[in-house]
Amino acid sequence: MAREMAITLYLIVFKTIFALAKGFPIKRKVVFVVSFSENNQRIWKEMMRQDVPCRVIFLATDKMHPIFSREKEAETLLFEVKHPVQFLKGIYHLATSKVVLVDNYYGFMAVSDFKKEVTCIQLWHANGAIKKFGLQDPSNEMRSAKAISRFKKVYAKFNKIIVGSEAMADIFREAFGAKEEQFARTGIPRTDPFFDKRKQRRIVDKLYGKFPYLKGKKVVLYAPTYREQDLVAFKLQLDLEKMVPSFSEDMILLVKLHPAVRGRMVIPDELKDKVFDVSTYAGMNELLFVSDVLITDYSSIPFEYSLLRKPMIFYLYDHESYLLERGVWEDYKTSLPGPVAYTTEEVTRILLEDPFNEESASVAEFCEKWNQYSQGHSSENVVRLINDCL
Repeated sequence: MAREMAITLYLIVFKTIFALAKGFPIKRKVVFVVSFSENNQRIWKEMMRQDVPCRVIFLATDKMHPIFSREKEAETLLFEVKHPVQFLKGIYHLATSKVVLVDNYYGFMAVSDFKKEVTCIQLWHANGAIKKFGLQDPSNEMRSAKAISRFKKVYAKFNKIIVGSEAMADIFREAFGAKEEQFARTGIPRTDPFFDKRKQRRIVDKLYGKFPYLKGKKVVLYAPTYREQDLVAFKLQLDLEKMVPSFSEDMILLVKLHPAVRGRMVIPDELKDKVFDVSTYAGMNELLFVSDVLITDYSSIPFEYSLLRKPMIFYLYDHESYLLERGVWEDYKTSLPGPVAYTTEEVTRILLEDPFNEESASVAEFCEKWNQYSQGHSSENVVRLINDCL
């Protein structure tokens, strides 16, 4: 109740400020509201390459501000209430820009009554989905009718929704109540480097320079998705002391935790030459290029990793409880492009034998399904869309 009242008060204040700012004329500006980096960075770089004639403003979270504030040709503002001056400037830019790109669900969109000449583009932060979200999130059953109404108002603001496949368009139809005319089948910008071998080599060389222990090794990357209970009592569910001693001499393990729980992992002293915590490294996709095998669970990472045609293992130690809590879009276990494991022992056995499983959907089929329109030119396609809207 108290949370709902706080949200209501926040939105009343936001709506009032937005309405005042809306009195100023629309200008040739593009605003990015950013919670994630990769899609937004790819589009920005392509806009600079094409020399798009417009002003660009990034409205960033505390986490994203250090990344985008390095872009000197654009303006980056901390779009948080605790930074009131920058927050107010951000609302002004939202109300007076020709194009607005958002990469997540933002509650303030419910009261952002854009002028009709403004185009709002939803640049979702993943090119596929296993977990349910939006209107299909199981937790909605515990939410008020007012909250659900607010969600629908946010989704109604999306003039265009970037998609990389018909499979993801189908999900957005259910998650956002999206209509056919909203979809922009441009492909997902963050996938572009997966089609650029020279760029991949540069990234690998950079990572070898930063992490010399990677060179000449068979790299296993463990990247579990975030769970709410991890904030209360985090425990790495992969038993390193059971698994790592069975590694061959040339194998190492990288662990990439969610930002909310990074820094909580403890690596036993005897394993520190085999296990490395790379959770503070921002470039998730870059780590994929140096990895030989991916271990994950309900994350969106496999949708991109499949472009590399490398093996994956799905460690679903909590699949029953997670299914009840979060929900999934389909019979995910039959569509995953790799074997499923429920214990550390099973992960280890699969890893040491063969990470592929003939009973699972092939990596190639999975990739074709989810990366249908992502063919190496997605950033260019999105910038073309932005240009058409300016």
